[in-house]
Amino acid sequence: MKAKFGDLVSEPVEFRGEVTVKIADAEKIADVCTYAKNDLDLNYLVDISSIDNYGDDPRWTVVYHLRGLRHKCEVRLKTDVSEEKSKLPSVVSVWPTANWHEREIYDMMGIHFRGHPDQRRILMWEGYPHFPLRKDFPLAGKPTELPGVAFTRTTPMEGGPFVTVAGGNSAMSREPRIRIPETDSIETMARLERRKEIQEAHGHPKGPGPIEKK
Repeated sequence: MKAKFGDLVSEPVEFRGEVTVKIADAEKIADVCTYAKNDLDLNYLVDISSIDNYGDDPRWTVVYHLRGLRHKCEVRLKTDVSEEKSKLPSVVSVWPTANWHEREIYDMMGIHFRGHPDQRRILMWEGYPHFPLRKDFPLAGKPTELPGVAFTRTTPMEGGPFVTVAGGNSAMSREPRIRIPETDSIETMARLERRKEIQEAHGHPKGPGPIEKK
């Protein structure tokens, strides 16, 4: 890759068995990826992720994880994008699976991918004015008017330790990462009462156990 693109590509850096190469010009990322797939047989796009270097310039780093399914080699490509530009070429033409990866980065970070066939939000609704994975986005979220399409039915995980609690006085009180255990006391008491009922009915808090063969 270095022989092909010269100074555009940095010397490879290896850390814990993983190889990373830096691409100096983000505008050339599609060319590098095309070469990596066709000439180096890195035919599988594992993932595309993004980093918010908040406070630094350039602010964004876009990371491409590539793998060769036949020779089992992997390489990571990194390229920087300024906040002012916040745009770089899409690689959907190289790997069609880049479609959803790029949409998620656009949705969460606000980085645009030029040439993407369907550049729209994938997790948040159209018209949502913020980008939740930026480091300047508050942990508890921001007040936003929600359209009707933003509401869905509750999931089976509702109330779990890593699930936002419905209701509450504010987004802060619903945030699972900062919830105070005492606020879950009602749910805990309900579980204890149910366990007591099972104990009284079956003599064991976990139920009757396996059915014995006659």
